[in-house]
Amino acid sequence: MRTLTAILLVLLPLTVVAAQEHDHGDHDATVHHSFDDVERWVQIFDSPERNEWQRPAKVIRIIGLNGGETVADVGAGTGYFTQVLSRAVGPQGKVFAVDIEPEMLEYIDQREDLGRAEIVTVQADPDDPKLPDGELDVILVVNTWHHIDGRTEYLKKLRRALDTEGRVVVIDWREGELPMGPPPGSKLSRDAVVAEFEGTGWSLVSESVLLPYQYFLVFYPSVAN
Repeated sequence: MRTLTAILLVLLPLTVVAAQEHDHGDHDATVHHSFDDVERWVQIFDSPERNEWQRPAKVIRIIGLNGGETVADVGAGTGYFTQVLSRAVGPQGKVFAVDIEPEMLEYIDQREDLGRAEIVTVQADPDDPKLPDGELDVILVVNTWHHIDGRTEYLKKLRRALDTEGRVVVIDWREGELPMGPPPGSKLSRDAVVAEFEGTGWSLVSESVLLPYQYFLVFYPSVAN
């Protein structure tokens, strides 16, 4: 994975972005893409039109966040969900905005509309979110999971970051041709994601059909893991 800012790529109509696909191995990214024009992507990814199909407020209600919790936005990009998470956990909460693109993290640091939670930007590695051990109530991964290489090992690192009641939420693109998102060959199916998690000791505990273009999965790690 060259960028956890993969959330950005998949917001564009298929006719706008030509993904740089490659043959991917077991649990490797389906597509690699990088970004070097933050201002351009901000205009697209934080556009009001996204709210119509991303439904961020409803996503947060389904996740069930509470004030004062500590959460992470993995693949934070421009901070679209960082803002929503911040408002949900409030002034006593904390949001880790995780990305490997320093320009995106700089943009998040400069935003003045992220709510009152403590925002911590994290310069991650492609194979390591660099989250603190045992602190996270929720880790949210939106439109990014299919851009991560070595996801089996990545899951171990997410597990270490969770507290005893913590959970990981994965929202990513449904299969087939859609008005938004990457080409079909760049996607991971819902079943493939579930198999990856369950194969490493996680349990799918809930699933929502709220979103028109994305599956919406909530996982808990097993006690043994």
